[in-house]
Amino acid sequence: MAREPKDADRPGSSHRVRPVILVVDDDLGLRESFRLILEDDYEVLDAADGPAALDIVRASQVDLVLLDIRLPEMDGIEVLERIKAIDEGVEVVLVTAVKTVRTAVAAMKLGAFDYLTKPFDEDELLSLVRRALEKRSLEREVAFLRSELARTRDTQEIVGKHPEMQKLYRRIAQVARTPATVLITGESGTGKELIARAIHRQGPRRDKPFVAVNPAALAEALVESELFGHEKGAFTGAYQRKLGKFELAHGGTLFLDEIASLRAEVQAKLLRVLQEREIERVGGTRSVKIDVRIIAATNVDLKQAVSAQTFREDLYYRLNVVPITMPPLRDRRDDIPLLVDHFIRRYNDEFVKRIEGLTPEALAALREYPWPGNVRELQNIIERSVVLVDGPLIGLNDLPVDVLLPDHRTKVQDAVALPLKEASAEFERQIVLRVLERVRWNQSEAARILGVHRNSLKLKLARWKISPPGGEP
Repeated sequence: MAREPKDADRPGSSHRVRPVILVVDDDLGLRESFRLILEDDYEVLDAADGPAALDIVRASQVDLVLLDIRLPEMDGIEVLERIKAIDEGVEVVLVTAVKTVRTAVAAMKLGAFDYLTKPFDEDELLSLVRRALEKRSLEREVAFLRSELARTRDTQEIVGKHPEMQKLYRRIAQVARTPATVLITGESGTGKELIARAIHRQGPRRDKPFVAVNPAALAEALVESELFGHEKGAFTGAYQRKLGKFELAHGGTLFLDEIASLRAEVQAKLLRVLQEREIERVGGTRSVKIDVRIIAATNVDLKQAVSAQTFREDLYYRLNVVPITMPPLRDRRDDIPLLVDHFIRRYNDEFVKRIEGLTPEALAALREYPWPGNVRELQNIIERSVVLVDGPLIGLNDLPVDVLLPDHRTKVQDAVALPLKEASAEFERQIVLRVLERVRWNQSEAARILGVHRNSLKLKLARWKISPPGGEP
């Protein structure tokens, strides 16, 4: 029978200073033998079977599991897989009377630290335990450092001083401390996953997994398997059991992007998960308890989707506990210079460049552009410019045509019916006019940007019968 964890064993306790070892074996005598050898230096918990062991791993901060490979109800390999789904950082040593190559390979693939063969020597056991716990300690230190770096990075990645962004920062700080479900809405490219990661990193689950999944990017037939996992033989090609994103995120956060893309039957299953806090693998016959914080995101108006009966109303209210709305970039144009500086610094470091910034004309063009792709589009433009520009400044002619001619798609559509020569001439005319407008009809500056001689530019304008407003500059 499993021993109840002491208060000092529970997560968050300030009294637990000794590593915790869980012994899982249906032989009471063997469990007591382990206890006698280990209890002077370690906290020792024990369980007689897999389900009891998994309950202890969920409730306690376990560092190492000594796991018998032959157990009632579920074997050691299955228990190992479930333990790693609960907490990937827990070290597991399999204990067996017969060491086979096949079992060893299967265990190592699932993340077992090592094997211990019965009967074992006390010194051998203690040496193995020390090595496993040293690995656990080092991984915790690395995880902590990564967490601190990631938290700093996440904070730095969310750039902006606009009042809407200030409200967003406050909302993140408020919601991060709670387990509440969050629904992030906003146009594509506004940074919804970045906000989800910031909420995770600033909350109590920061040391647990953050698992992101975009159902819209998956084949329709695979969505359920990806989310909930599947059992061996559940469908053609299911050659072995697979854990879904919910189980992989156990203890941490699951980010569901583009939630509106879920089919009706998957919406129903997700609703049950939110209500019951348990999942059932595809092809499975029993429920699996999960502890996961849900953060969902969408670029679709879910209220309209509910009205159109393409999204469940009860699921909408389950998800929309704490709503967060991401403002589009065109509504916070004053943040564009800050974002530009941020991305230039990032890509200078990444590509070992020394770009100092943008020319005033180029920055003005970015501020005037409507940004249909939002921050992601700006990031891509700066990345491309840093890669291609050799001088210290990114100029107007270094920016893509989309930015210089935000309405060029309409012009191209109008020109589709024209012969190629005429269509090319019309497109050229539009580019020249837009550059002239940017530089207030300074023909020398426009010629420099366009890479042509000033006389060539004057000839083109004459051929097009275009005169500078107010006379020639």
